[in-house]
Amino acid sequence: MVIKEEVFKIKGKGEFEGKDRELRIRCATHEDAQMLIDYLKTTCGETKFLVKEPEEINLTLEQEYKFIDGNNESEDSLLLLGFLDGEYIGNCSLMGKGTLRAKHRAGVGIAFLLKYTNLGIGKIMLGKLIEVAKEKGLEQLELEVVADNARALHVYESLGFKICGTFPKNMKYKDGTYADCYFMVKEL
Repeated sequence: MVIKEEVFKIKGKGEFEGKDRELRIRCATHEDAQMLIDYLKTTCGETKFLVKEPEEINLTLEQEYKFIDGNNESEDSLLLLGFLDGEYIGNCSLMGKGTLRAKHRAGVGIAFLLKYTNLGIGKIMLGKLIEVAKEKGLEQLELEVVADNARALHVYESLGFKICGTFPKNMKYKDGTYADCYFMVKEL
């Protein structure tokens, strides 16, 4: 689905303390494809909280165009890009389940470039996803989060997501260690 672009004013933190900043959120276009591929490689290398290693990202522009089109043409999926003061920072998404028995549910995904975390942007963008999900008649949102990702857990819980279960050893890292993940649900 495609929604109207929105602009939010946010207060700067850290080195930007006291400075108003502009957060612009909009849907993706084909012009964003290479930027999205590059971003995915970068974010997967910056954090252990995403499901892939950077070398696993080998998308072509054509594949990314199809992904963008699939989201924009969908009735129950949405990809929102975030730009802070004009610079791309990351995205969040709703992923509809599609089948009749699961049409009332959607998955949620979110990731930002590391330098843009902990600024309150995730809460704003997830809030927009929740608003859109309610407008579309969805009844339940679901996500997975690495159990030791305390900052993400705090944001999700503050928005009403609840832990419903644990996937032990959900991810195995290159060094042989594992990470459990929580399955979280928010009823709308």
